[in-house]
Formats: sequence, structure tokens, C-alpha cells
Amino acid sequence: MAYKLNTTLIVVLFSLLFNNLNAQDDYVNDNQMRYEDWIYKPNIQTAQLHESTFDANPPVIELNTQQLLELSFDDLEADKKSYTVSFLHCNANWEPSDLMQSEYIDGFYEANIINFNFSNNTIQKYTHYSIIFPQANMQFTKSGNYIAFVYLDNDKENLVLTKRFMIFENKVTVLTDIRQAMGKDEQYEKQHIDFKILNSQYELTNPFTDLKVVITQNNRWDNAVNNIKPTFVEPGQLTYSLDDKSTFNGGNEFRFFDTRSLRTYTERVYNIYRDSSYRYHIELKNDEIRTFKSYSFYNDLNGGFLIKNQDMATNPDIEADYAWVHFFLPYGVQTSGNFYILGKLTEWRLNKTNRMTYYYKKMGYECSLFLKQGYYNYSYVYLSDEQKGGDETLTEGNHWATNNEYAIYVYHRKRGTYYDQLVAIKRLQSHKN
Repeated sequence: MAYKLNTTLIVVLFSLLFNNLNAQDDYVNDNQMRYEDWIYKPNIQTAQLHESTFDANPPVIELNTQQLLELSFDDLEADKKSYTVSFLHCNANWEPSDLMQSEYIDGFYEANIINFNFSNNTIQKYTHYSIIFPQANMQFTKSGNYIAFVYLDNDKENLVLTKRFMIFENKVTVLTDIRQAMGKDEQYEKQHIDFKILNSQYELTNPFTDLKVVITQNNRWDNAVNNIKPTFVEPGQLTYSLDDKSTFNGGNEFRFFDTRSLRTYTERVYNIYRDSSYRYHIELKNDEIRTFKSYSFYNDLNGGFLIKNQDMATNPDIEADYAWVHFFLPYGVQTSGNFYILGKLTEWRLNKTNRMTYYYKKMGYECSLFLKQGYYNYSYVYLSDEQKGGDETLTEGNHWATNNEYAIYVYHRKRGTYYDQLVAIKRLQSHKN
């Protein structure tokens, strides 16, 4: 018995050592721009970019309309700084396009972020910054993928954060159909998307080379699919079907917790306390593995969150406090990969901050995240050493009936041009209950 215990302990220690040696630190003085949602400074928290009418909307607007985007973030150093935002046009693969700024922006190329407020009645002090764009003296002239990048003290090498957003045009029509996958048990676990692109009013010279289609599930990019080619080509219509690339794990409805009040124990909160520095800590109830549990529908935010404060009802942007939220997932130690907490709360990324650590005494995985008060969705995913994207199969289970939000992005590079237009976006729900 002692031999088995020592062997397990050695495996656990080796796994933790291996993870530490291979950990990616987000803040290692790395100011090289990443063309994804990324935070470069440890004092920056709750960075959001969304269509301005609702915090949970994706960062997508239509070209030449009155739609606006709102960018906001908190600086935990709680002072006044000089922040500036500028923009970079990217191709369909989120790489910088060959356009100059003058070719996709009419007016000023950057804007100072002058709208800021200091936190009010919070233990964690911070400064909340925000900006709305496009502006009267800054208009985008091209559709496509964009990166908004914020930098400090007029130094573009001193990066603070980057955020993705998209500007689209309605040049083609996308018709969709979601069905159960075919074959073995996949019909009960996976969702397949068939779709058509109608282009009778828009010329596509060679859709196999000039057109790129990308599909995302719940605004995730780690499991996005691309390079989908049409199955049938007819005059004015492209049909995409029978391609395994457009088949996704059904997953499960997202887990949730509610920290809108730091005085009340909500459904998923086990304990609330303060440490010696008076910072709040929230212990969530231990999560369960849902792989073999029956599917149960409930409304969720498809992995998103909303910043809210029920204790102070005036302005949650500056009156919501921060707390360490502690997660625990009982599971046997895994040596060929890692578990992560995934959702908008972790920027939909798999990195050191949200990677879970095995806790030998409790026989499970734990992680702590410093989060602003609000209502949050999240899930647990597993990333093996051979995988590219997180897999929810081991922790959440997969169900055909799960309600997921999909987005189909259609990019076109016209002959004679050197950038990708975003000529259509189609959003759809897999199930509407």
C-alpha cells in the first residue's frame, strides 16, 4: 500500500514540475504584439470589447452604419495614466494585412482614452477606463478583421492589451441548417452545420481560392474551423455539406456562479471571507464531473459574463469589487495534459493563469481567479499534449441537445486586391428552448 501511495505522489510531483517548466507566463516583459485577445500588464483586469448596446454582445459591427463598439478595462494601480488605442487590419487568418492605416481608417489613426473613473467603495482600488468608437473623426473604410491595441504613454512598443473585433458587409446571404452528426454515437453527442452561400448579386470569380469561411462556437477561437470548401457550386449558390470540419462537440450548458453580492451566499457559493489584506475570497462549491450525467437545459450566457453589483446599485463599472474565486474539480491526476477553466472570464484562452493544479490531499484540481463582481459562465476543458483546442468531453460531456451559439464568417479577397473583406456574418443558435 505504501508503495502505491509513493508512486502516485511521485507521478503528481513530476506532473507539477513538468507543468511549471513548460508554463507560459503572460507577463515576461513580452511586448511583441499578439493578434488575439491578450493582456500584457499584470495590473490590467476585466478588459472587454463589445457592441455598445449590450455588454454581452460580440465585438462585431456593420460597415457604414451607426453601430458602435465599446472598449473598457480596469487598472488595479488605481492612478491616472495616459492610454491610447489604435487599430490594425488583419486578414482572415488574423495576420496583419498589407493595407496601410490610411487605406482602412478615414481621419485620426488613434485616440486617447480620456474617459476614466476611480473605483468607489471598493476594497480593491482601481481606475476604470473606457472609449467608444468609431468616432466622428475616426471612421473605418474597409470590412474585415481588426485588432484594437492599447498602449501607454504614446509608446506603441509599450503594449497594454489587444482585442479582436470585426466589421462586416452584407454582400452575400448565408442559409444554415444544424443537424445531428452521423455515424456511431456522434448523433447523440455532436452538432453538424450545413449551409449555403447565395451570391446572385455578388460576383465570386473562384470561390475555391478567393473565399474563406470560418465557423466559431460560442465565440471560441481555440476550436474554430476554417478552410472549408464548397461541396457543390451552382450559379449564384455555394453549398457546404458533408464536411467533417463543420461538426462540433455538443458540449453541455455552461456552469455558472453569481458574485453580484459579497454579502449573500448564492446557489454556487460555499463561503465568503476576507484575508489579512481585507481582500475578498469566494469558495465555490465543489464541481462535479458531468460526463455521464443526463442532459438538462437551462439558460446561460454561452460562456460570457456580466459585471453587476447588487450591494451598490448605481454604477457597477466602478462600484463592483474584486475577489479571489476558488474553483475545485475532483478528478484523478492526468500526466499527458492539463485541465483549464474556459470562458470569457479567461479570455477564451488556455494559459498559465487558468490552468488547474492537482491538489493531492483533496484528490482533484484547483485554480483561483481574481475576478470582478458579476454573473459568470465557465466550463472545464482538457488539453492534451497532442491537441490544439480544449476538449470538454472528460469533464462536461457532449449532448446533441445543448444550446450553442455559432457564427459563420465569410471572407472574400477580390481579384486585384490584397486584403480580405468580411462579406457576411451569420449567427445562429443550435437549439432555441
